[in-house]
Amino acid sequence: MNALRDAFPLLTAFIIAICLPIAAFSQTIPNGAAIDAEVSKILTSTHANGMAVAVIDHGKVAYVNAYGIRNAKGDPLTTDTVMYGASLTKTVFAYIVMQLVDQGKLKLDRPLKDDLDKPLPSYGPDTVFPDKYGPYKDLANDPRWEKITPRMCLTHSTGFSNFWFLEPDQKLHIHFEPGTRFSYSGEGMILLQFVIEHGSTAQGLGLDVGDLAKADFQRLGMTRTSLVWKNGSDPNVADGWNDQGQPQPHEKRSKVRVAGSMNTTISDLSKFAAALVSGDGLSPASRAEMTKPSLHITTAGLFPLFQPDLPANKQRKDLASGLGVTVFDGPDGHGFFKGGHDGQTANTLMCIEASQRCVLILSNDVRSEARFAELVRFILGDIGEPYDWEYGDHAGKS
Repeated sequence: MNALRDAFPLLTAFIIAICLPIAAFSQTIPNGAAIDAEVSKILTSTHANGMAVAVIDHGKVAYVNAYGIRNAKGDPLTTDTVMYGASLTKTVFAYIVMQLVDQGKLKLDRPLKDDLDKPLPSYGPDTVFPDKYGPYKDLANDPRWEKITPRMCLTHSTGFSNFWFLEPDQKLHIHFEPGTRFSYSGEGMILLQFVIEHGSTAQGLGLDVGDLAKADFQRLGMTRTSLVWKNGSDPNVADGWNDQGQPQPHEKRSKVRVAGSMNTTISDLSKFAAALVSGDGLSPASRAEMTKPSLHITTAGLFPLFQPDLPANKQRKDLASGLGVTVFDGPDGHGFFKGGHDGQTANTLMCIEASQRCVLILSNDVRSEARFAELVRFILGDIGEPYDWEYGDHAGKS
């Protein structure tokens, strides 16, 4: 009896523990001084020149800081320095699309052909504006374009290459049955942008995506964010460094391209991350749709394109494409992430749903990317993030 009495407190504690939400077991977020020290170590070990970091906790911006320099002159990188958003633009675009779904102007699984006034291949380039309507005339002899839906565009399952101009013949091709598998494609996102901007006005389309984004940025207080950048007179803009440590100028993005034209600051984009993880701006149904597993990912990595499937026993069962994000399950529950990368830019957004926690990193030196996984784990703990799929063997290594 005494043994049972002595064991009762332990049994009670165990029952309480297993009934607690997953978020109760999340790592305590390190304080600002600890984050600063960790970033300093990463910059030193990677020889990177600049990085900006934000932490979201319980759906609120909890910490924002910037480190290092923004250009070869040595001007400091600050929390309001304009940086290139790269493919984080895709997540912002998915958020905008889901607002149109909430408004009844788009349906995720309705073929895009139903939102156009004429067949997609009819929108070929014209002589005055050769890139106005994109490469869609190339699909004239492939009727599979008629099956493509907004969900397929947002889950990278259209069958397109990343961009049409990367094809050997520089023509747009569909490489597999739309909707059947994942292969990263900015071209699919751009197709959905095209339909929103040139679609049937009778259905409420014919909208300017840049204007839609601007309305959200204004609502969220993102005063220095835009889907275009024209290299104006702004005195606080980040240049970058490539993998050889060579300085590169801030790239001009004069047209809205939802695959990656956003310019932003760490202060601004942290506000978007908080809105996204907390569901601000979307109906509960649309917010849930963004981060549910829409399409299982079966490949060993994000790149190269059109990889074969891994054997079933080697596939990560929880890895899937959401809408504009990749989703996974780990020790702290369901999470989602998105990266952004070019020759001089390295960005990442990593979020956990239950605790509404995120780490957002923007870097103007691509060399810092090698330690992103390490920094995310330092802040959020071991959440099971699939950086090995995103970045390959160098994930988390110096």
